[in-house]
Amino acid sequence: MNKAVRGVYAAAISPFRADGSLDTDKLVGYCQYLMNEGGCDGVAPTGTTGEGNSIGLNDKLVLPKAFAKAGIPTERVIFGTGACSTADAILLSRNAVEHGFQNVLVLPPFYYKAPSDEGLYRYFAQLIEGVGSDALRVYLYHFPQMSAVPFSTDVVMRLKNDFGAIIAGLKDSSGDFEQSRAFADATGGVRGGFDIYPSSEAMYFEGKSAGCAGIISGSTNVFANKVKAAIKAGGGDAFEAVKTARALAAKYPLMAAMKQIEAWRSSDDNWLRMAPPLVPLSDAQRISLRADLDALEPTGAATL
Repeated sequence: MNKAVRGVYAAAISPFRADGSLDTDKLVGYCQYLMNEGGCDGVAPTGTTGEGNSIGLNDKLVLPKAFAKAGIPTERVIFGTGACSTADAILLSRNAVEHGFQNVLVLPPFYYKAPSDEGLYRYFAQLIEGVGSDALRVYLYHFPQMSAVPFSTDVVMRLKNDFGAIIAGLKDSSGDFEQSRAFADATGGVRGGFDIYPSSEAMYFEGKSAGCAGIISGSTNVFANKVKAAIKAGGGDAFEAVKTARALAAKYPLMAAMKQIEAWRSSDDNWLRMAPPLVPLSDAQRISLRADLDALEPTGAATL
């Protein structure tokens, strides 16, 4: 398959060594867990939840080879390869494609604010031309709260029309479902061959009805199995449990909370390491999170 499978993705958290470098082997093993017991259809490493913009270029370049060596299906991974430098984004994206991982999630260049649609178009055109492979599948990463560089539907449509299947979809982390709907209406969504992924599992059913392809969420590091149960049940009480879990996650700094829960699940406090300027949960936050999890899963929170 050229394109990433549709469904429930986790924006995978990233494990770090004591020296701050990425623990590649641990990340590979963790992503395998997410796509098996963790309940995910796929993973999106080195994105926002994975602290991707705090990970060194050399660490990111070794990941596709390591994933390939582990036999991870290429259609179940969307690597984050965005960078302010077009040359770095080309290097990361080409490296992924060369190892069989053609699906990449690309932020707009985010240092210079308020770029024109023409400027954004030229960035992605240069990226695509620089990678030079028809196998490349680019997912535009719309996260204006963090990047301060939004995508307009006009530039999305221009890229889609000019580059066809290479512009495969968009991750909408705006948190505004009407924005996801607008992208789906403009592009045709899955019916038009354009895969839109809202960033919250609480939007799953509404998104599917609007023509979205699934979700890519940070909290599905922990709660993907709840989403799968809700899909199997067709919504109802199972989906109310999904929304409750998502609201729980939203009470805390997301990356730190997901790492704390993984540290509890795996009995490995090395998961608590974060790349500055991010920091682990405070003692008070950790105690509160533990209590919230116990209330959410009174018979099995310790196994999360």
